Amino acid sequence: MTATVTEPRVRGYHLFDGGNGPHILVSAGSLVYAIPPEARELFEDAAEARDEAAASALLARFGLDVPVALDEVPGEIPLRSISLAIAQTCNLGCTYCYAEQGDFGGAAKLMSEQVAHATVDRLVDDAAAGERITIAFLGGEPLANRRVLRSATEHAAVRAAERGVRVGYSITTNGTLVRPDDAEFFARHGFAVTVSLDGVGAVHDRLRPARNGRPTYERVLRRLEPLLNDRRGTMNVSARVTVTPRNLSLPETLEEFISLGFDSVGFSPMLSSPTGADEMAGSDLNIMLEQMTACAERFEERVEKGIAYPFLNAVNALREIHRGTHRPYPCGAGAGYLGASADGELFACHRFVGDDERRMGDVLTGVDPARQLKWLDDRHVHRQQPCSDCWARYLCGGGCHHEVIGRGRPACDYIRGWLHHCLCMYARLTEKRPDYLDVIGPGR
Repeated sequence: MTATVTEPRVRGYHLFDGGNGPHILVSAGSLVYAIPPEARELFEDAAEARDEAAASALLARFGLDVPVALDEVPGEIPLRSISLAIAQTCNLGCTYCYAEQGDFGGAAKLMSEQVAHATVDRLVDDAAAGERITIAFLGGEPLANRRVLRSATEHAAVRAAERGVRVGYSITTNGTLVRPDDAEFFARHGFAVTVSLDGVGAVHDRLRPARNGRPTYERVLRRLEPLLNDRRGTMNVSARVTVTPRNLSLPETLEEFISLGFDSVGFSPMLSSPTGADEMAGSDLNIMLEQMTACAERFEERVEKGIAYPFLNAVNALREIHRGTHRPYPCGAGAGYLGASADGELFACHRFVGDDERRMGDVLTGVDPARQLKWLDDRHVHRQQPCSDCWARYLCGGGCHHEVIGRGRPACDYIRGWLHHCLCMYARLTEKRPDYLDVIGPGR
């Protein structure tokens, strides 16, 4: 898909046709409508002329200018999700790692039980009865500190029960240290387990070798067998693929991981690494878009037939479109979500651990409201360029803060291209499988 099909022309809308007639995405509110061909011509003319006044007038004329409230800068935001860098160390040598092979550029360290419990208490005590909180365990490799991980989980379960708070747990792991008893523990506590796998066999081994250079793929699969075979409780096991110029065969990877029994499989482009290693260039992102589209075509074909096909990127995009998700930020980083370092310092997210400019406080004294407010003001999509004039701004939110700060926005054409394809797919599925859309993401 060429960039000219999806490039921003007017701020208020984007036109597309999934093969079942013209449709329009109204940026405000991320609202999708089918429109008659004659209206399509009018909207196309205004967009082609880059005429914002005419575009706004057309939205009003066809009753598509429903105002949607979007705060310029949110007020006080309660903390509802936190990640613990429970082990700032790792046994792998991934060259692109944002954590600089686990230690975030400093001395390797493990989070103490005292810090882990204090972090949990900070999150639980801020929540009211009936609310839901989320605790994520990250690193480095979090299973390098299994004792504290389990202690923090059990402490959270007790504290949450005392306060009537619902709690969800997640872990992102390289899979090399998983033990059979971990499967029982994760299942008992309903963990969402994400395993980093960057391809099949030798492809993965080139990108994610052990520190000594030895391959890890077969070892990871052996270690994961108890998780993939254990379906007690509510444990969910996903594969996350970081896409680089060296592992662009995405449909084959997707098929293989689904066949292995993963509950979902997702792809994410490597856009910013500490050394620049394995970052995606424009030509690589063009190939990735083609590959993602091929995956989505397989996904759509199976959805139409009622066959489960857990391609996470497609499921998430359709869910967001169906819900009319419109947001001023790409995620909750620095707002309802923070990352805690092994020492108990709080940062805008797990990727910023150790970055003093994005430090938000610590688990004992809490969040610095002045720092948080400045972060939210600076990072708002209305303050980002060229985001403020892009039709996709409220679906995208301006892009991952860490990646944008580190490298800028090399992936805008890719993101718009992917969203365009998903919008076309959404238009088709609204006719063929509206029941599926209502299941994955209840509408407005």
